[in-house]
Amino acid sequence: MADPTAHSSLSDDLRRSRLTTFFRLVLAVPHLVWLTLWGIATLFAVIGNWFFMLFSGRPAAPLHRFVARFVRYQTHVYAFLQMVANPFPGFTGLPGSYPIDLELPAPEPQPRVVTGFRLFLALPAFAVSSALGTAAGLAAVYSWFHALIRGQVPRGLRNLGAFSLRYNAQAVAYTGLVTDRYPYSGPIVGSGTWQLRLEDEPPPQTA
Repeated sequence: MADPTAHSSLSDDLRRSRLTTFFRLVLAVPHLVWLTLWGIATLFAVIGNWFFMLFSGRPAAPLHRFVARFVRYQTHVYAFLQMVANPFPGFTGLPGSYPIDLELPAPEPQPRVVTGFRLFLALPAFAVSSALGTAAGLAAVYSWFHALIRGQVPRGLRNLGAFSLRYNAQAVAYTGLVTDRYPYSGPIVGSGTWQLRLEDEPPPQTA
């Protein structure tokens, strides 16, 4: 049985290039254009997959992979733009290609009732994501100035940005029918929820 859990990880040493930091918004423009075009195609893919799932009870594998790749790419772009990670991201959303990454579940059966009302069910999650995104945006502005002066970003603000990106990815993946796991905004916990591993910090101790 496929693992329905979606994980995110962040391997980052907090250091930022002052040059790419100064031109961060300009450098992100090609990605924002490509993200918009990809997002339009993803919308049609989600609509097609929604109808397919209402009849079959599971997503079409090609459409699932297409939307999952978009969710990962979006996370990479936002991480770069919001100073959560330093490298210039690629344009394909490949897994393992960026310091902040998503491990998304494989196609699996999803309840038709939940699928039918997915958009309405996701509205509270997008409200939470919007609030987190506002806080992360303010953190990104401070991190930008901090990185220009000191060549690194504060750990707490970086982690806030990563947490916001994690939740946003959950909301988009849930709405995009990648998973039927509802977005989880609580602290990091074990199997069965979205996880965020910060690889520059020691793993949590277990009893």
